[in-house]
Amino acid sequence: MGVVAGTDFFIRPASATTSADWLRFPNTDISVRVVRRLTRTVVRGGEGDDLHDEGSESAVYTVRGVMDRDRYKDVMAMFRGGQPFIHDPFEERDVKVMFASMKYDGTSEEFTFELIEDKD
Repeated sequence: MGVVAGTDFFIRPASATTSADWLRFPNTDISVRVVRRLTRTVVRGGEGDDLHDEGSESAVYTVRGVMDRDRYKDVMAMFRGGQPFIHDPFEERDVKVMFASMKYDGTSEEFTFELIEDKD
């Protein structure tokens, strides 16, 4: 699993049209988990089972940091409003994602995003 600590995280709404629409979160911890999609066939009475690579993968990004309540409102609009894009700091590319979950602590202002890459 890759981890980038203390780096800037960028996310923008699906409807964004300019580079000014990106939201910047400074000093975040970002990790990514990439999983191959496999099918397993179990043969009863046979010689075991077979694994078949379906030829695709899923990436799950976990981002941790701090944001104020105004930024929380911006993120909730994205959470409810379609599929945003993030900038992947590992591969240096923009990635279409879906929010799997978001956790926010109003006292400490700490957040955790879990984002799943949407492969076209």
